[in-house]
Amino acid sequence: MRHCMIVHSYYPHDETRVQRQAEALVKSGFCTDVVCLRYADEPKVATAGGVTIHRLPIQRDKRRGMVGQLFEYLAFLFLAAIEVTRLHLQERFDTVQVHNLPDFLVFAALVPRLTGSRILLDLHDLMPEFFCARSGVGLDSFTARIVIWQEQLACRFAHHVITVTDLWRQTLIRRGVPAEKCSVVMNVADPQYFRPTTERLGGGARGLRLIYHGTLTSRYGIDLVLHALAQRRAELPNVRLTIHGRGEYLETVRALRKSLGLEDVVQVQTEFLSSAALAELVGEHDVGVVPYRRDIFTDGILPTKLMEYMALGVPALVARTPCLSQYFDDTEVEFFAPEDVEDLGHHLAILYHDPERRRVLAQNTSNFNQKYNWAGEGEKYVQLVKQFAAAIDPSTEKNLVHELVES
Repeated sequence: MRHCMIVHSYYPHDETRVQRQAEALVKSGFCTDVVCLRYADEPKVATAGGVTIHRLPIQRDKRRGMVGQLFEYLAFLFLAAIEVTRLHLQERFDTVQVHNLPDFLVFAALVPRLTGSRILLDLHDLMPEFFCARSGVGLDSFTARIVIWQEQLACRFAHHVITVTDLWRQTLIRRGVPAEKCSVVMNVADPQYFRPTTERLGGGARGLRLIYHGTLTSRYGIDLVLHALAQRRAELPNVRLTIHGRGEYLETVRALRKSLGLEDVVQVQTEFLSSAALAELVGEHDVGVVPYRRDIFTDGILPTKLMEYMALGVPALVARTPCLSQYFDDTEVEFFAPEDVEDLGHHLAILYHDPERRRVLAQNTSNFNQKYNWAGEGEKYVQLVKQFAAAIDPSTEKNLVHELVES
């Protein structure tokens, strides 16, 4: 069986979800191709983990603004459609899986769709919520309705829709996706690298080591942690924070660290780390922080970084957003009120002064790990793809134009 993935990202550097899914299919006997972006120094075609990678001559640049990013998306859509069609005509794909953003990238699979291949749309993020959070408009605005419309068309075009949380699945169902057409495959950590490590005894004279890793952007709230550290510095003299990541907020974070006098407290790292090296780095710390601000987008996010803290048995200091409240309770993470620096500092002090609380939180990460893990999520994903690969029957394919007009 042949499976193709299309993703507007760099493979295998950026999207661990795509990599794990692709390699899981290879282990299950699929011939798997990935069509993705290309760094200037990367080969056009390569193989990694048994996956054949086809890189297109487009590079991501978030500095272009929203209009520039739209043209970047359209250029990738055009080139991806050509490449996928070429590969499909050489040797037919049974299934094609398209990862957003953007949702409309699914139309790169038009020729495989018309010739009987089954199309899966994997919604890592809900594009309408992402757009509204970034642009500051509401879901009822004209531009947001256009984004919702393209999401609905994309979901109608696909044979099945995958997303990452039950909360987002329910949102898609409310927007018209049939319940039986939508599944959840969570972004749990990779157990090959992220597994429980030694007990952490930080605090007191030894100090407490905090870590934040991942994208640096305002909505993810890392500045709130810096302000809390500055306010509580006298009370918590031995706290240290490692920030590992890149993003549009990087220089703001560096400037804030300097203005708050935290250069001896906060370390900023930006180098690329392999999954194994990242797991080792995170595992060396006592507490992971997930300080997200609340907005229409972050309210539905289940952060990969939090999944990795859970898998490593690292206690987590977490903003109480609707999605996180759905998956965790106060016995599993240390919640604080979102965007409340005082409350963040209060709960940080609790973790600093109470090693028993940290021990209990670390122990209770197993509750989440037993319920949500890649062994279960990966098997669910592979069986889903196999189900659609086995369902191909071009003679029963409904008229695509009629389907889209119905929408």
